[in-house]
Amino acid sequence: MIRPAEPRDIPTILAIWNPIIQDTSITFTTTLKTAESLAADLAAKAAANHPFLVVEEGGEAKGFATYGTFRSGPGYARTMEHTIILGPKARGKGAGRQLIEALCTHARTQGIHSLIGGVSAENTDGIAFHARVGFTEIARLPEVGYKFNRWMGLVLMQRML
Repeated sequence: MIRPAEPRDIPTILAIWNPIIQDTSITFTTTLKTAESLAADLAAKAAANHPFLVVEEGGEAKGFATYGTFRSGPGYARTMEHTIILGPKARGKGAGRQLIEALCTHARTQGIHSLIGGVSAENTDGIAFHARVGFTEIARLPEVGYKFNRWMGLVLMQRML
């Protein structure tokens, strides 16, 4: 089931997100999320009418997806950048597809023209997932992220809505 994230989901989202931040190159950030920062993110998303969705199974969030401003300025107002993160137990079961379709549906109702995914070039599963759900690779930016004492590339993928 896909539903909006709630404050009760914060511990589970942190348990999914922080190991990915800490241990993988899926995201370039090295700053772990806290309950306070995530609560602030949820509030900011709600205030901007940007969704923060979870996929729930057995009464527990197994992954999440959200979107927000791609770049500042009014000319970019109809293009959003999304984030989608699945916990290990949700991968390969269609949860990612459900989340991205729910994001796309929400975005369309808001007059959004396209979604952008910035995917680590090392995340070949993420690139393949985006291609399967209708995203097209539009750019490769070499050595724009730095983590684990090495430079990493970023692949930009876009889906027109």
